Amino acid sequence: MSVSTAALDSSVCAPLPVLGQDVTVPLVTGGEVAYAALDYAASAPALQRVWDDVAAYAPYYGSVHRGAGYLSQLSTDLFENSRRTVAEFLGCRADDQVVFTRSTTDSLNLLAAAIPAGCQVFVYETEHHASLLPWRDAQVTYLNAPRTPGQAVETLERALADRAPYGPALVCVTGASNVTGELWPVKELAAAAHAHGARIVLDAAQLAPHHPVDIAELDVDWVAFSGHKLYAPFGSGVLAGRADWLQAAEPYLAGGGASRKVARRADGGVDVDWHTTAARHEAGSPNVIGVYSIASACKALTEAGFDTLVAREQELVRRVREGLAEVPEVQVLSLFGDDAPRVGVISFVVRGWNSSHFAAALSAEYGIGVRDGLFCAHPLVRTLLGSDPQDPGECGAPEAEPGERSLNAIRVSFGAGTPDEHIERFLRAVSELVRQGAQWKYRTEDGRCVPDRGEAARTV
Repeated sequence: MSVSTAALDSSVCAPLPVLGQDVTVPLVTGGEVAYAALDYAASAPALQRVWDDVAAYAPYYGSVHRGAGYLSQLSTDLFENSRRTVAEFLGCRADDQVVFTRSTTDSLNLLAAAIPAGCQVFVYETEHHASLLPWRDAQVTYLNAPRTPGQAVETLERALADRAPYGPALVCVTGASNVTGELWPVKELAAAAHAHGARIVLDAAQLAPHHPVDIAELDVDWVAFSGHKLYAPFGSGVLAGRADWLQAAEPYLAGGGASRKVARRADGGVDVDWHTTAARHEAGSPNVIGVYSIASACKALTEAGFDTLVAREQELVRRVREGLAEVPEVQVLSLFGDDAPRVGVISFVVRGWNSSHFAAALSAEYGIGVRDGLFCAHPLVRTLLGSDPQDPGECGAPEAEPGERSLNAIRVSFGAGTPDEHIERFLRAVSELVRQGAQWKYRTEDGRCVPDRGEAARTV
């Protein structure tokens, strides 16, 4: 398979500047090469714009909300302006709240702690563990993996129709799969949920970096996403949406910032008056830099234009899928089929290869960073691989030796900062590894497949 620069239509737009484009890594075969970061679905590189904004603000960093000094007041303005920027980015309604958290996982655990007593939760087995696992104190119905978007809606409608007729209910669904990249019918699922008296939360961790998300237009009740997937890897996340359940719940963390007034009682106890704003769930000193970095990324993506960004990414998706289709040994994983719309996240297996061995060879011999494992979506990957749910295999921890078939998969993911050359190199590497085999021998060490230093598998 030959790949030329002309195969990619760069006229759509240039990639956005991100950190790390000039980082070189050593190859086990000798020499160095520019690192090809193709693991955006795990953590996207920081946009240069985000890094520059954070660097410009850093000397002015101060505590927020209660400081009398200039830097504290400036930081407070920056923090609250960031909240407004995120609300605008998400198309929030006038009475929605934007709560800053640590990540998507933290956001969904916060919502899980805020759902009313007796709430029934409906979640597909296809979800990332961040969406699948937080609902420990609720009555949870796990829905089987649908094979079409229409089937996803029908499955939800049947489950909601069969539920107890009274009491609160919540549906949790991804916007774009972190395994297949496929887009889910969020607007239709929201309509189904509301028609049956349920609410819906959208896990937009993989959607927001690749596609516009509008709470009002989608008619979802909450949206959760992470900064580190939105080109802002500074440890912050967002939960945005309806305020009533959040206001009625006990604070997610008890402490300073969440409380408006604390007083001792005559009996020796303590009375607390908690905030009803987003601050109710933001106790402690907030991650101002993380929050500001998210706002900066939101501005950068908006100014670049999602139409343009989506067009370029879809060109990359097309090229990757067509390139992988030229290698008969490669099986791309999909729930909804080849024609399903998707973002730049593609998982696959290679016949005759342990997935971790293949990913290790991409890194060691070509300087390409992808991910292997079950991607913290164990039930989904096992369903896609046709394996039994009880089969062994863990996220990123292969249990097969190099060369053996494994129960894991390989994921390549990319986005607004991906250069054309990274895609070309990846496709060339896949073809060469399948056709010629690895140049080096590999072994399993501490749960990872690593090159056996000084042990070439064939003449280099």
